[in-house]
Amino acid sequence: MCELLGASLKENEDISGYLSEFFNHGVHHPHGWGIYREHHGNFEIVKEAVNSTKSTLAKEITRTIEPQKHFMAHIRLATAGAVKTENCHPFSGTDASGKRWTLIHNGTIYSVNRTFPYRSAQRGNTDSERVFLYLLDKLDKVCPSNERERFAVADEVVQELSENNKLNLLISDGDILYVHKNMEGTLFYLKTDNGYYFSTKPLGNDVWTEFPTAQLIAFKNGEKLFSGTKHRKIFTSVMNNISVYDAMNI
Repeated sequence: MCELLGASLKENEDISGYLSEFFNHGVHHPHGWGIYREHHGNFEIVKEAVNSTKSTLAKEITRTIEPQKHFMAHIRLATAGAVKTENCHPFSGTDASGKRWTLIHNGTIYSVNRTFPYRSAQRGNTDSERVFLYLLDKLDKVCPSNERERFAVADEVVQELSENNKLNLLISDGDILYVHKNMEGTLFYLKTDNGYYFSTKPLGNDVWTEFPTAQLIAFKNGEKLFSGTKHRKIFTSVMNNISVYDAMNI
């Protein structure tokens, strides 16, 4: 699987320490890395199909990155899709209103009925990119006009796609960070005076708390903004044999 890192902060903050430790996990996630960050006043995506521990570019970004308040990073262990840049996260695109969305995913999509039709539209060949295209399509159909409506669309998507799938996501619309996990012990958060950090594994010497399972939560400028419907589509891996349960039936 992959690992995720992100933050929603009130003020710009030096994140290089967390980013360096996160990229060092590339030893066990060797198939690529990517980052969505603010750079010289604009958001940009940088990614490579290279082990982050061996990437000169990843090391340079870690060394020189400006203080951030809204960012996401990803390291990839390929479970679906070839090892190439097109399959590295983040995935990004604009909805019909011109708003840019960016997504990173940790998990695997086993129930493909909803996402399979997007194979012809994707640039790479990962299930994660198809999740992103499904989200964009939903947004285009609804054409949400405000933050609450955009959140409602994202909340509907995670409830639909969580069934029979591992769906740990960080999604940005440029202002809001949407966070979701549906497998226990696979995403944690750190609350500081300046906001929130999110990571697949706790970083540094801080005390991290497990992120709520099976509920989409949105953050803006270091504050919790919206909480979605608590669903029961929890993904469970048992003894290396992937099994999926709807918690209502457990």
